[in-house]
Parts: sequence; C-alpha cells; structure tokens
Amino acid sequence: MTGTVRLREALAAAGIDWTAVADHHALAGGTFNAVTRVTLAAGSRLVVKIPPDPRTPLLSYERGILGSEALFDQLAGQLADVTVPEVLAVDAAGPGGTGAGGYLVMTECPGGPWPDLDPLPTGQERNELRAELGRQVARLHTITGTRYGYPSGALGPLRDSWREAFGAMVDAVLADAARFAVTLPRPAAEIRELFEVHAGLLDEVTTPVLTHFDLWDGNILVAAGPGGRRVSALIDAERAFWGDPLADFVSLGLFHDIAQDTAFLRGYRDAGGEIAFDAAERERIAQYRAYLHLIMWIEAVPRQNDDKRLAWLRGFAFEPLAKTLDRWAASRA
Repeated sequence: MTGTVRLREALAAAGIDWTAVADHHALAGGTFNAVTRVTLAAGSRLVVKIPPDPRTPLLSYERGILGSEALFDQLAGQLADVTVPEVLAVDAAGPGGTGAGGYLVMTECPGGPWPDLDPLPTGQERNELRAELGRQVARLHTITGTRYGYPSGALGPLRDSWREAFGAMVDAVLADAARFAVTLPRPAAEIRELFEVHAGLLDEVTTPVLTHFDLWDGNILVAAGPGGRRVSALIDAERAFWGDPLADFVSLGLFHDIAQDTAFLRGYRDAGGEIAFDAAERERIAQYRAYLHLIMWIEAVPRQNDDKRLAWLRGFAFEPLAKTLDRWAASRA
C-alpha cells in the first residue's frame, strides 16, 4: 500500500475528505514512523503518523505504540496549562491487527523544537523556559492509573507492581537483542541479573504515573508570544508507559545533568513535583537510563543505522551502559 493511500485512509478516519487537503509533505527527524504535515484548504494544519510496513522488524515494545501516544495526548490534553496535540483519529492495531499501528492523526502544535531555535535560549530566557517546562512536567505527573506497564499491551497485560512491569520491559528488550543478534556489553542473562541488584528500590513506586519517557529537547516545542518565547507543546509520546515519574528525568537530562538544572527543578517543585535526588532515587534513574541505552543500542540493528550513527551510539549509549553494568557488578561482588 502506497504512502499516499495510507495517508488518505488516515485522514478519512478523522472525517477529512482528500478534497479538503491543500498540501502535504513529509517531515524530517522521525526514526520510526513516517510523519506528514497536512495543510487543509481552510488553513489549519495536521500531523499524521504512519508506521512502517507491518513486515518491518520491530522491538517488542513498539507494537501499538501509536495507541500509547494517543492515550498520553488524550489524558494530558485535559490538564490546564499543558499543550499536547489533539488526537483526531487513531488505529493502534494496524492492518489485520498486526500491532504495527495503522495511523495517528493529530492537530499540529505551534512552535518549533528547542534545538532548532534561532537563537538558542540562553541566560534568563533559558531559565524561564526551563522553569515553565518543569511546571508542565509536574502537572503531567499528576496523571495516575491503576496498574503498570505499556498501555498498548505490547508486553502483555499491565502489572500490579512497578518492579514486575519494569522487569518485563527489561526482559523484552534483552530478548530483542537476541532476536536481532545485537552485541551487548555483557551476556543478556548477566545484564538481567545486574538489573536485579537495585530492583528492590522499585518497590518504592506505589502509584502508576503516566510517564512520557522521551522528553528530550527535540520533543519540546517553543513558540514566540507577546511576552516572549514560551514552551508551546510537548510532543511524541510514543514511548509512554504507566510507571515511575522519575523515568522522565532520563530524557529531560539527556545531554546534561538534570540534577544541576536548577531552573527546571524550581519550576517542577513549585508546581508540586517531588524529587530529592537522594541515593535511592539516583539508582532508580540509573536503571531507567540503562534501559533507554539498551533500547537505543538494540534498535540500531533493525533500523539499519549507518556507521556514523553507530559510532555515535557506541559513545552515547553502549559505553555508558557498560560503565553502569560494571558499577552494578562491583557493588554485587
């Protein structure tokens, strides 16, 4: 099925006839879904996500992730002072119930990704934007559920405890590594044992929170306004799960130490967010960072990343993962 045909079907599901489309073009930057901006004759713009062909190899958690993103946006959209895309139509199962996902049709949010801003925010402006981001994330962390895990059901039913759910997430990505013959820093069985070194700390999580898990700067939109630039939207919640809100601090500090981001933390705490960065919390965050590093390293094989990307991933994901595993192994000795 061609991309245009799938796009037309997605728009039809949102109640939009093809005759109402004035323009459409692909957006760069997506590493999994095909993302298209659609401009309607009336002037409004939409974003349509369509996953790859159902025969495309997927990581286990990726099955039905458009449903996770849609749920996140639908729930977060009910919060005051938090902007996310409005979901117009979603088919999370995809053709024949493959789990690859059929489409997600959303409104386009204002602004552009933080890394693309010109000039990049600095000084007081950056502090104000980071504080506002902190307030919005704190509000996101008020969305709670009853059980833990990926809402898509990709890894089976939601679990009664975060420790059990996170263990299943780690098991799944390690099984993906075996399926795609990915070289890991240590044998998969040993890595799973090392995650157990501090797994007891996960029992401190007693309320499932809807966690974005991909709030790096590229998924934070900033727009100009009468009072200056502002955080205008939080997007791309495909990796969302019910779990520990501390997991969001991994991507929020993807390229810097979030514990030193005083402006963000001030906003987060002012809006009711709680974080101490004590030893226990740091170890929980370390587990979630190791999990993200596993995802980033393993997905490079089915996505056939080029040598340049693989070299970057080795320094950014593989080597830090190896150091964390070494530290865990030393603490177990």
